[in-house]
Amino acid sequence: MAQSSRVVVIGGGIAGLAAAAALHLAGRQVIVLERARSLEPVGAAISLSPNALRALDVLGIGDAIRDLAAWQGDGGLRTPGGRWIARTDAAAAAERFGGPLVLLHRATLIERLAALLPPDGVRTDTAAHLADPGDAHRPARVRTPDGELEADLVVGADGLHSAVRRALFPRHPGPVYSGFTTWRVVIPVPGAEFAAHETWGRGRLWGTQPLEDGRVYAYAAAVTPAGQHAADDERAELLRRFGGWHHPVPAVIEAARPEDVLRHDVHHLAEPLPAHHRGRVALLGDAAHAMPPTLGQGGNQALEDAVVLAHHRDDLAAYTAARLPRTTAVARRAVRAARLNMTGSRAGTAVRDTALAALSRARPALLLRGFDGIADWRPPQPPYAATQAGTGER
Repeated sequence: MAQSSRVVVIGGGIAGLAAAAALHLAGRQVIVLERARSLEPVGAAISLSPNALRALDVLGIGDAIRDLAAWQGDGGLRTPGGRWIARTDAAAAAERFGGPLVLLHRATLIERLAALLPPDGVRTDTAAHLADPGDAHRPARVRTPDGELEADLVVGADGLHSAVRRALFPRHPGPVYSGFTTWRVVIPVPGAEFAAHETWGRGRLWGTQPLEDGRVYAYAAAVTPAGQHAADDERAELLRRFGGWHHPVPAVIEAARPEDVLRHDVHHLAEPLPAHHRGRVALLGDAAHAMPPTLGQGGNQALEDAVVLAHHRDDLAAYTAARLPRTTAVARRAVRAARLNMTGSRAGTAVRDTALAALSRARPALLLRGFDGIADWRPPQPPYAATQAGTGER
């Protein structure tokens, strides 16, 4: 593909803004088209593992994000009654993977990514449709309410139900229901003292994590048919499902207002795409490889996509070659993890908990192996940040 300067990014979420920032830093003229009226994300917090932080180092904001985020400390896995099944060692994880796991609100990450672009680099309230993917001999074309834009590169970052993906690969079956729904809240919980934890029950899980600003990020999941909602409100639904679990779960739910609780069914791409590009169009993030959140890698893989795409901006086949095998493998591991932690049978839950407890006691480092090949990823280009991710103290 010939050298070019005009890039159109469809979608202004984490994936789209990161790709736009990386391409802008690489000298491209970039415009982001976002359908929503603002960039304020619908969501809660995001966990960033060392692989994602290294991608942010390439963008020059890795250290700033580390400073703004809550570094995840020691915690572990519990039963609904409060018994610890396994303990996590933050220092051991940082040493193994070359950096910490951090947590921050999605809005903070969106704000920092958007700030890397010129003031006219983002157009909100702008619906965009791929009119022509282009090829080596003609530019791609994107249709907007104000007319068509020609581009030497179009980035499809329009999420799970990507219209760009459907245009490129109309025979692909698209996302499927993962079998469970999720709830998320970010709220202050006065007086609640707890160790960060994830709790696994029968077909249900709960996680409670502290944020740097003193608020609490909590998330829950339960196996349930798709499309269901509480007859009253989702806070009441959380109390019915989790109100009898160990501290601080009931206290977090009781501190929330009904409007604080977000509920979303989980979908993923069970069948990988044949490629992450076609013509002059590249897909990234959920548009390319939506996965269950059970490894916390959806947004992390999108950040990887962004810097790899910028690296291979003139050779999209190389971008596909670099990303398709990796994201397919990570997505499959996320599906397997969902089967494990959302196990619904009494016998399966007992076997799972017993095995994890025994493994944690005998060889705790083995629990970290689930992130080998994921959290230790490094970008193809050196970071712009002065300080690379390490294991040092804050």
